[in-house]
Amino acid sequence: MSTSISHAPPDLSPAPTSARPAAPELVAVVATSARRRPVPRWIRRTAGPLLLLALWQLASTLGWLPADTLAPPSTIAAAGADLIGDGTLPGAMAVSLQRVAIGLVIGGTAGTVLALLSGLSRLGEDLIDASVQMLRTVPWVGLIPLFIIWMGIGEAPKVALIALGTAFHLYLNVYAGIRGVDEQLIEAGGALGLGRWGLVRHVVLPGALPGFMTGLRYSLATAWLALVFGESINADAGIGFLMNQAREFFRTDVIVVCLVVYAFLGLTADLVVRTLERLLLQWRPTFTGQ
Repeated sequence: MSTSISHAPPDLSPAPTSARPAAPELVAVVATSARRRPVPRWIRRTAGPLLLLALWQLASTLGWLPADTLAPPSTIAAAGADLIGDGTLPGAMAVSLQRVAIGLVIGGTAGTVLALLSGLSRLGEDLIDASVQMLRTVPWVGLIPLFIIWMGIGEAPKVALIALGTAFHLYLNVYAGIRGVDEQLIEAGGALGLGRWGLVRHVVLPGALPGFMTGLRYSLATAWLALVFGESINADAGIGFLMNQAREFFRTDVIVVCLVVYAFLGLTADLVVRTLERLLLQWRPTFTGQ
């Protein structure tokens, strides 16, 4: 008896469609929102002052801030336009600018020369630094009575007060800039064959230039402050003279106009120094914010 075993042929028919893996679907990506543009910096910088002016005007209009206490911005703007129109304000600005310029030149020159003598020489430091450090602790505003006794009530005490207030800032910053120069730069300059004056010209003075610019900015700020006190010494012209006249007649609008002019002149002077810093200190990398 024999047994037969039969083998069925393999099924080569394609698999059912349902058993195939599904192909990945392509989904279109659609941008839901565009990237927001940053607000220009000049708008951000002016938004605060404009909002403050708007609140000030609103408080004056609603009667929360009486006009005899502080005039509204609209009245101040009108008073400023009148002072400009009749030439009073431009003339006062010219007189005040002349006083600041003369005082800054005298005080800046004196402070810088003393800083160079004291910073470049140990003998100069011994002879100069102690005296300057002692004098700078004396409130320079308190010297006004002595200046009046010594120089009278003309232009001299006003200019001297500005010069004294500016000299100390330049002295301190230039002296610190000279003494802050890296010793390795001095050694490298000497190795390259530079003599004493060559080191001073090519190494020490460029290294002290940032300190000089910083001192100049502080000196300008102090110059305008000293001008306010100086023009209270029997002045017959200048921005301080206008303020004194306005105080006698309770003209708060004129007083605020003069304060705005002081602020504008100080801001302009600071802008000039910043421009000089960018031109003269291009070699120094600085952090500009994030």
